[in-house]
Amino acid sequence: MTAEDNNSKSFGLNAAIGFLSLLLALLVFGLFTRIVYPKIENKRTQKDQQLISDVIQLEVLNGSGVPGLADRATSTLRKNGFDVVKTGNFKNFDMTKSVVIARTNNTDNAEQVAKALGIISENILIEASDDFYLDATVVIGSDYKSLTFK
Repeated sequence: MTAEDNNSKSFGLNAAIGFLSLLLALLVFGLFTRIVYPKIENKRTQKDQQLISDVIQLEVLNGSGVPGLADRATSTLRKNGFDVVKTGNFKNFDMTKSVVIARTNNTDNAEQVAKALGIISENILIEASDDFYLDATVVIGSDYKSLTFK
């Protein structure tokens, strides 16, 4: 073995040791930050209801394809004291009936929303999940002319 071969082998070995040392330092830093700053779970509490607003939070979606319906319904709902946090389009525009989807097992909130818009109680659906941070979703259908928003 020549001195040149020894130098190239020791350089490769030193580079590998340096890389692994840097990787180990990053892993130790990641572990340290996970312990010092634990992940925060963003879930509504069931025990202390004072932390949750008394205002019903909902989203309004246009399922009829008529421009501006979700905005009109949002305006009516906000005038009635509801907190509309999202407005947009439904996944399709072929909804024939307007519906209110309860996002919790408590349908009282959905019934209040339906009453404010003139949606009959048969069109209240329940899709409860802990993943939703809304009380209800309103989908405006092609029966919008029978609803009570301006």
